[in-house]
Formats: sequence, C-alpha cells, structure tokens
Amino acid sequence: MARTTVDPETAPDGRNTRWDDHRAERHERILTAAIEAIDAEGGAIGVAAIADRASVPRSVVYRLFENRDDLDEQIRSRIVDNLMTDLAPALDATGSIRDAIEGASATYVGWVAGHPRLQQFLGTGSATRRRTGSRVVTGTRTAIARGLAQLLEAELSHLSTDPPPTGAAENLAFGIVGLVDGAVNRWVAHPESRSTPEELVAFLTGSVWSVLSSHAEHLGVPLTPDQALVSRRD
Repeated sequence: MARTTVDPETAPDGRNTRWDDHRAERHERILTAAIEAIDAEGGAIGVAAIADRASVPRSVVYRLFENRDDLDEQIRSRIVDNLMTDLAPALDATGSIRDAIEGASATYVGWVAGHPRLQQFLGTGSATRRRTGSRVVTGTRTAIARGLAQLLEAELSHLSTDPPPTGAAENLAFGIVGLVDGAVNRWVAHPESRSTPEELVAFLTGSVWSVLSSHAEHLGVPLTPDQALVSRRD
C-alpha cells in the first residue's frame, strides 16, 4: 500500500484550529456584550466597558476589530440579524392585506419599543462615532423594500388587466419603507412627546393602507383591506 504524503504547508494544524475557535468565541462574546450594553445604557458605551462586560482585555477588542467603526458596523449587522429573526415571520404575510400590514407594523414597533437604544444605534452609531450612512442599515432597508416591491408587483399584476407601469411597485415599496422608517425613528427620538406603541401601530397601519389603496386606485386596480394576498389565495 502506498504511503500518503502530507504537505506540511497545507495540512491543518490542531493548534491553529483551536486558536481560530478561540478567536471566534471571543468575537461572539464581544458582540453579544456590546449589544447588551447598548440595549441597557445606550450608544455612549465605550470599548473598555464592552471589554469588561465580555470579560476580555481591551486589547483583544482591538485585535479582533479593525477600529471602532468596524466594531460599530459589526454590532449593527448583529442587531439587524436579531431584528430580522423577529420580523421575518411577519413579512411572510398571511391573511388579508390589512392583517399583513398590521402584523408587520406591530412586530416592528414591538421590537423598537423593547429596544429603543438599539434602534437609535442603528441610525447614529456610538456617541463618539456618529454616523448616518451605515452600509448594513442601508442594505437591509433596500432588501426589505425590494421584497415588498415583488409582493406589490404580484398583487398589481394579478388584479389589473394591464401590467403596472414600469417601476410603479418599486417606487411604492420604497415610499412605504421610508414612511415607516421616518415615523418610527421620530417616535424613538422623542420619548417626551411620543404616542403609545398601539397608537403608532394604528397610525402606520392606516397610513400604509392609505398610500397603497390610493396608488392602486390611480392604477385602476380594485383593492380592499379585507382581500387575501395573491400568495395566500386558493
């Protein structure tokens, strides 16, 4: 039997594998600690406090992340992942059009009401590194809008004898996402004058339906709030 030759340059090193696992565990611990700290205290939390909460030296944070901007962006990415885990079932719309709008609005507002500091951090970042153009946040908003555009395109095409004008569904979807995003961000930023979460959900549900129905009417598409979504019709 021929002897198998192992190339020492490409062979896995058990020590390297263990070190990679150790780095990954510390990386995860730091992100978890950072989100917990921001959720409890806000974006003013510093790297030293995050390191203390994660039970690692501050130098480890700077070895695992390029700089504070990189740390903040990875925190945002993890916050978005957590949010989308909660929001995804609501975006997989069921029931009537109104049910779908209300369910998604209630889920999003419920998450924001429970984590207002995380919502603020998504928009502005840490207190020492203010930023309003996060790639993660912009990408997530765009993905949600494009998913909504596909849903609206299917609805409009199914209900209309003529195909909707090019870009109509996408314009409507991005407008709806912008409306929701603006209203929720305003609600979070002004706790002294905010409505109740239930009132905000009612406002968003009514506003989204009004925008949707008015544009559908303009396109000559019959639409009522009790209609079942195309994907849920028999």
